[in-house]
Order: sequence, then structure tokens, then C-alpha cells
Amino acid sequence: MTAVSEFLLNRASEPRLESPAPDSDTLARAFACAARAPDHALLRPWRYLIIQGEGLNALGDLFASTCANNSDEQEIDKLRRAPLRAPMVIVGIASPKVHPKVPEVEQIMSAAAGMSFLELALQDAGFGVMWRTGSVAYHTAVHDGLGLTEEESIVGFLYVGTVSSEKPRVPRPEMHDYVQNWPS
Repeated sequence: MTAVSEFLLNRASEPRLESPAPDSDTLARAFACAARAPDHALLRPWRYLIIQGEGLNALGDLFASTCANNSDEQEIDKLRRAPLRAPMVIVGIASPKVHPKVPEVEQIMSAAAGMSFLELALQDAGFGVMWRTGSVAYHTAVHDGLGLTEEESIVGFLYVGTVSSEKPRVPRPEMHDYVQNWPS
């Protein structure tokens, strides 16, 4: 087994993150990896936002703004604090282009693959990462607040930082649980 396979088999999401976040050189290399995602017709149907520092508080306020008027303070506060779980949040955005041979769904999958490559590159650089979505990823107020166009969508919020404490290993499914031969 190669080092890449071993790395993938040991990959895990890390919910407990603290400073420091990746520096600019590490980010540049990680985004170069993200840009290697499969991309039919070289459309580059993705973009990213890096949020840190006071931007995390602004993102929390944006998340909290999605609550209905009858929401309780606990729910609002939970959304407001969510981005503070890590020193950096990277928003992965699918930005599909009109193309006669490349359907929108392929472009969204390309953006998600790029997000996954970004996640793996940051973990390979020694950082902890947690990919999250939740209802805020699909809320119009968040899209508007982050400057998404009508055609764009959020593929995820990548919480990034230094692992403060590792979580227990998660059991993984056996291959026979999700792979079949066809025709069988």
C-alpha cells in the first residue's frame, strides 16, 4: 500500500480545533491541490472564501440571522458561536458555468471534489479539518451575505485549525456493505 492510501485510510474529521490556522504558503499549496480536482472542459466551477479573525464573528452573525423570529436565544447563540469552533473557516462555493457538454451537476461535483482535495491537503500539512454544511449552507440570507450569485451554491464550510484533542476513531463500514458487482 502506498503512503497516499495509508493517509486516506487514517483520515478523520477533527471537531476540536484551535490556533494556529494554516499560513499563506500552506494555503497556497492546499488551494493548488484543490485546483487539481476533476474538471470537465476546464471550467473551474468553484471558488473559495477564507474567513478568520473578526470575519468569524461576522459569519456567526450571518448564521444567526437565518433564525426565524420565534427562535429561542439558545438556538440563535449556537449559530452565532458556530464559526468560532476553529480559527479559520473556508467556504467552498460551486460556481457552475453554462456549457453545452458539461451539466451543472458535474460542475457541482467538481467543486465538491476540489473541497475534498483541499481538506486532504490541509490534513497532510498537519492541520485538523471538519467539513460542515447544515441548514445555513442552503439559506438565502447566507448566500446573499457571502456574495453568492443566483447560480452559485455552498458545497461546505471547512473548519480548519490545529487539533486540540483527538476524538476516538470512528468505525468504518466493510466493503461488502456498500459495494456490489454488476450484473450480479
